[in-house]
Order: sequence, then C-alpha cells, then structure tokens
Amino acid sequence: MKRWNRVAAVAATLWLTACATGGSNLPPPKMDAASPVVASYLIGVDDQLQITVWHNPDLSVSVPVRPDGKITVPLVGDVAAGGRTTDQVGAEIQQKLVQYIRDPQVAVILTALRSHEYLSRVRVTGAVRSPISMPYRQGMTVLDAVLAAGGTTEFAAPDRTELYRHNEAGATQAYAVRLEKILQQGDLANNYPVQPGDVITVPQRAF
Repeated sequence: MKRWNRVAAVAATLWLTACATGGSNLPPPKMDAASPVVASYLIGVDDQLQITVWHNPDLSVSVPVRPDGKITVPLVGDVAAGGRTTDQVGAEIQQKLVQYIRDPQVAVILTALRSHEYLSRVRVTGAVRSPISMPYRQGMTVLDAVLAAGGTTEFAAPDRTELYRHNEAGATQAYAVRLEKILQQGDLANNYPVQPGDVITVPQRAF
C-alpha cells in the first residue's frame, strides 16, 4: 500500500508539472472566430471585412477599412469600423438595415488583418521547405499554414510538431500536432484552427 501511495504521489506531481509548464499535455486549442483574441480584436485601417446579410446576397460585400476608419455598406452608407470589434460593426449595420429589411441578420468577418503586423500573422518555422510568416486569414488551419510553407523536408519529424500560442495572461503554451497523420493519412483530428500570432514549429528528427 505504501508503494502504491508513493507511485500515486509521483504521478500527481508529474501531472501538475505538465499543467504548470503548458506542455503538450494541454487539451487541444479551440480556436474559431469566437476565440478571445479574434473576438476582441479592434478593427484597423486596411483590414478587410466580409459583410454578409442573410438572404440578401446583393447587400453582402467585401470591403476594406478606409483611412478614415469607415466602410461603405449598400443601403446603409458609411459605417465607422476602426477601433471597434466585428460584433459592434455588425450590430450597427443590422440596426440601420431595419428600416429597409424585416429582421435583418448580419455577420461581419475579418478576412484579412492588415493593420496590426504581429497579430495579423502566422509563422511556420523549422524543418519546412520555406519557413514563412504569412497574413492570418479567417478559417486558416495548421495544414493550410504548413502547405504555404512548402510542406515538410525529408529531415522533419512531423509528429513532434508544436503549435505555440500566447494566452491571455501573456504566457506561451505549446500544443502537440500529429502532422504526419494529417499529411500522410488525412487524419484531421489535430488540424487545429490557428489564430493570429501563432507559431508552428516542425522539428528535425534525431539521427
């Protein structure tokens, strides 16, 4: 019984250490348009927005944010976008469309983040053919980023790939990615959505 208690204590210590260091035992990242970083992102000049009005394709447009911080939407006219979130912009457009459309449903999506250099980029490093720093775009996944970097080299250890992400507290967390399963077997279980500022690192295998 004493031996079992010692084993249990060691196991508990190892588990707590892994949680504290933010290692690969973390649960998979759940990133989408509603994630804290993307949802709280303040729109800036030159960002590209997709405005979608449900059941009204003629009113759905893709527009850049002008130097004055505004966008132009059919029927509505100019809407202030700079310094606001997509939810705030969508709510104003929806409110202004009420006089033209019954119960309008509006979605505003960031398709290109151009105003904040670091936040708007995803980086792929390590054993890939062309390490790259690319603009983030809505819906981007680990596979998209790795393919943009030319795929892995013959020296890569793809199943030891890590996705590094800053959390809200400013600490870096690492998430394990089974990249070989994604590339060779089409297993998309680890094909996580990425978010602005992510770094994907593909290590070299040990010889």
